[in-house]
Amino acid sequence: MAAWYVTVVTQNNSVRMPGKKQEPATWRFLIKRRFKWSQIATGAVMNGRGRTSRKRKKKRDGVPQSFCKPTCVAAVPSSDFSTSANLSCRRPVPLSHRPEYVELLRFLHRRGFTSTLLQPALFSDTGRGLQAVRSIKPGQLLISLPESCLLTPSTVLDSYLGQYIKSWRRRLSSLLALCVFLVCERHRGPDAEWWPYVRVLPASYACPAYFAHAAAALLPARLRRRAVEQEDTVREMHSSNRDFFRTLQPVLRQPVEDVLTFDALRWAWCSVNTRSVFMIQPSNEFLHGQNDYALAPFLDLLNHRPDAQVKAGFNHETRSYEIRSAGGTPRFRQAFINYGSHDNQRLLLEYGFIAPDNPHSVVYVDAEMLREVLKGDAASLEQKMKFLEDNNFLSNLSVCDEGPSWRLTTALRLMALPQTLFHRRKAVLLGQAVGEAAERQSVQTAAALCRRLLRDAIAALEKISKVLQQGEPSLREQLRLVESLWLEEKCILGKCLRSLSGSQAEAAHTDVDERLADRHSRVRPQNNAARDET
Repeated sequence: MAAWYVTVVTQNNSVRMPGKKQEPATWRFLIKRRFKWSQIATGAVMNGRGRTSRKRKKKRDGVPQSFCKPTCVAAVPSSDFSTSANLSCRRPVPLSHRPEYVELLRFLHRRGFTSTLLQPALFSDTGRGLQAVRSIKPGQLLISLPESCLLTPSTVLDSYLGQYIKSWRRRLSSLLALCVFLVCERHRGPDAEWWPYVRVLPASYACPAYFAHAAAALLPARLRRRAVEQEDTVREMHSSNRDFFRTLQPVLRQPVEDVLTFDALRWAWCSVNTRSVFMIQPSNEFLHGQNDYALAPFLDLLNHRPDAQVKAGFNHETRSYEIRSAGGTPRFRQAFINYGSHDNQRLLLEYGFIAPDNPHSVVYVDAEMLREVLKGDAASLEQKMKFLEDNNFLSNLSVCDEGPSWRLTTALRLMALPQTLFHRRKAVLLGQAVGEAAERQSVQTAAALCRRLLRDAIAALEKISKVLQQGEPSLREQLRLVESLWLEEKCILGKCLRSLSGSQAEAAHTDVDERLADRHSRVRPQNNAARDET
């Protein structure tokens, strides 16, 4: 009797399972385990059949099988599935066994850090993060990093750079001290004291300061201006401190011009800006500016989620930086913290990522856009714009999916105020009503703004689509982030327009009711008079 074979795809190899034609052993195995044939292609069939084998598999993979991401597997030869790289899976990949993370944890353990709840892992949606090894209950301490593990400006002053910083003719900023230290430690390599930490830092960042010109030019206007300011800040920091950099030649193995370059300083600046925690420290006589930066190895692997609730800060009793979870984290899931109530433009600018379904996202409106949309007497328009600018009402104007923000609504009400009622301008800023006609006009102006912004978003998406077809891989990655921002703005503006349409319909309905009531009030006395005469 001819034997047949079924290729069972596993994570590490391909296994041929022989069976009888009339009563295949593989069929009995699948029926017993209640597996589907599609699970063969995705590697769901395990080599073993018993409970012990399942436990071993869970322990080896570090996460239950139910965490796998459903994928479409093409019909390819079994040899193409010989490695796990061919399988697209949502299952987090533990990183704690890798040499760089082993070295990092040893470095931190020597300084008093013990981690039993979290391990580094690679997630399909966020990249690197920290995975809960055990279930974390609400209110439980998520992580506690001793002060000796924190890299602060005081750490830099106590290092080999301290004598150069203290003897320099003017005080450096705390931020610059941290940036220079990171560049020097990366230059020194394995001989550096903080090399285990510097080694696991990203080689580059997705912040707009790293964007190519083609990608930066397609950013929303407000974000594009802030990205230029960010890059100018780093360039000024580099150009204005070259004399100090030259004094560090004795601690460098290469010429200082080849080590403390603009690219190196930009990398260090982004490392501090994206990964530091806020920790107020005592001021000192050698540094100036904000002294609240602290780099927290291992802890900085925690990713942001808008709805995460945590309590974080430096505990002066334990002398540790602690994060306590308010909502808890299930076992094998990623632990999140909250960087703050930031919209996606702020998250991309400061941290280099975009949070999907961010409830804090808005679309910003600048003063030039207001001037383009508003119509009327030019002198009156400039007078009102000047009044808004003097009272700081031309900044942070935005719309969300529920409608214009309070600041934008107030500004539009003032712009809709008739010139005869302009003496009430201060009362309008305090929230006083402006009348039905002015209110309707402000809603119409808000709708016109949304339509104009929506046209800009559609035009930007069309440009991005053309550039994506011919861009390099690194440029395409940046353009995908820009595209996500514009798609989000398009969605917000569509919802805002629907909300404003409802407001306009309600206002029109109210206006009709008021006119009918007014007409009825004028007609009713005439009927009464006629009745009295009769």
